[in-house]
Amino acid sequence: MDAPVGRSGGTDMLVESGLALPLAGLLAGTAMGYVARRQHFCTLSALERRWYAGDDNGLRAWGLAILVAIVLTQLLVLAGQFAPEQSFYLTPAFGWTGAILGGLAFGVGMALVGTCGFGALVRLGGGSLRGLVVILVLGLSALAAQRGILALGRVALVDSQAYDLTRLGAPDQTLGAVASALAGRDLRWLMTLAVVVALGTWVFRSASFRSDRGKILAGTAIGAAVTFGWLATTWVASRSFVPVQVESASFVVPPGDLLLQIVAYTGALPDYGVGLVLGVVVGAALAAWRRGDVRWEACDDARELSRHLLGAMLMGVGGVFSLGCTIGQGISAASLLTISAPIVLISIAIGARLGLAYILEGSIRHAFRGIERRPAE
Repeated sequence: MDAPVGRSGGTDMLVESGLALPLAGLLAGTAMGYVARRQHFCTLSALERRWYAGDDNGLRAWGLAILVAIVLTQLLVLAGQFAPEQSFYLTPAFGWTGAILGGLAFGVGMALVGTCGFGALVRLGGGSLRGLVVILVLGLSALAAQRGILALGRVALVDSQAYDLTRLGAPDQTLGAVASALAGRDLRWLMTLAVVVALGTWVFRSASFRSDRGKILAGTAIGAAVTFGWLATTWVASRSFVPVQVESASFVVPPGDLLLQIVAYTGALPDYGVGLVLGVVVGAALAAWRRGDVRWEACDDARELSRHLLGAMLMGVGGVFSLGCTIGQGISAASLLTISAPIVLISIAIGARLGLAYILEGSIRHAFRGIERRPAE
C-alpha cells in the first residue's frame, strides 16, 4: 500500500490511534439500532407479515434498504471513493453450497429464535436477556465455523466445492461481471440499471407503502448506513499504515470478534464490525428509553431457552458458511450486486418458512401447503 498522503493532523491522529474504525462503526450502528427499534425493522417479522397477514410493507422496506444501498454504493464507485474489488464478497470463488446450505440453516435458526443476529442486538438494547443469549451463542458458533473445529466442515462443504468464476471469464461474482462474461460485452452498468429500475418499481408500486413514512425512513436509513460502512472503511484503509479490511454491516462474525476482545484483549483496538455491534445495542437502547419501552425479559422455560440456543448456533454456523446474514448478504453484498446475495436471501427465506411451519403450524410439511392469510390491517 502506498504511503498515505494529504492527511490533516486531526484525521492523522485519529487513524493512527486506531479509534477511527470503531468510532465509525459505533456511529453507523447507533443509527441502525435506533431506526430498527423505532420502526420495527425486522426480517422475520417482515416475512411473517407477508405469509400470515398478507402485508408486504415490511418486505418493501427491506427492498428499499437494498435499493438505497445499491444506488449510493454505485455512486461511490463512480466517484472513485470506493473500490468494490477490495471487498471479500467479490472473490471469484463462488461458494454456492455455502450460499444454499448456510442460508437454509440461518433461516431455520432465525425462525427458532424469532429474529436474526441484528434483531437480537436490537432486542438486547431494550433489555432482552434472550437477545444476550443469542448473541453469545451466535458469536461463539461463528468463531468455531470460521477458525475453530467447525471450520473443517466449512472447508469440506463450502471451500472445496466453490466454483471458480474465472472459468467463465468473470473476474468476480458481481451480476454485471458474470453477465458480461457470458454475453461477451460489457453489461455491468446495464445490469445495475435494470436491477435498480426493477427493484424500485416493486418497492414503490404499493400505495400503502408509499404512505408509510416510517417504513420509508427505516429502509432509507439502513441502506445509507450500509453505504457509510464502505466509505468509512475505505477512507481509513487509504490513510492507514497497517492493513485494514474494507467492509460494511454484518452481524455474524463481529459478535464473535467482540467476545474475543473481551476475553482475550491483546492491546489492539476493535475494528469497524465490533464498533457496529456495540452501536446497534446503544441505538436500540436509546430508542427504547425514549419510548419508555425498556424492560428486562428472559426465556419463559427450558424449552424456549433450548430453542434459542439451537437457533443461535444455526445462525452462527450458517452465517459463516454463507458469508453473511440478512444484513451482510441481504444488503451489504447486495449493494455490490453479487450473485450470492439473492441466492442466500432466498435460502434464508425458505429456511425461515420451514422453521415457522414447524413452530407455528406443528410440522414442516405445512411449509409446502398454502397459508390461509388474514387480510392486512
